[in-house]
Amino acid sequence: MDLGPLNPRLSELVVAFVTFGAVVWALSRVLLPRLERVLAQREAMTGGREKEAEELRAEAARVRALYDSAMADARRVAARARQEAHEEGAALTAAARADGMRLREQILADGAVVIAAERAAAEAVLRPYAEGLARDLAGRILGEPVPAPADGRP
Repeated sequence: MDLGPLNPRLSELVVAFVTFGAVVWALSRVLLPRLERVLAQREAMTGGREKEAEELRAEAARVRALYDSAMADARRVAARARQEAHEEGAALTAAARADGMRLREQILADGAVVIAAERAAAEAVLRPYAEGLARDLAGRILGEPVPAPADGRP
């Protein structure tokens, strides 16, 4: 077979095969074991990191569960405190309302007593004039004076 300028000579072909074999042998004995060792170390480091990451995720989940539990407890305590404050406020409001009603009733009773006393005093002061004024008014309406009663009252 004639390949022209690409036609190799047998000696060159043998040298090429021997050189190729030496390179393959050197690569397989020296370079490839080192490459495999580096790849194995990387895999170990990556696998170890994955294990660490899983452990960290598990720890984070445990801490999150503790946090959520603490928050739920805090919410329950806050709700209980709000409920107690609401009940206490309602009790204080009811007590203040009852005191206000009691004070109102007392003021009304005191006022009624004062009004009754002032009415009695006003009646006592005005009673002597009432008959005379009534007679004068009756006389104006009738057009003639109305005489005083015979029993001697004014």
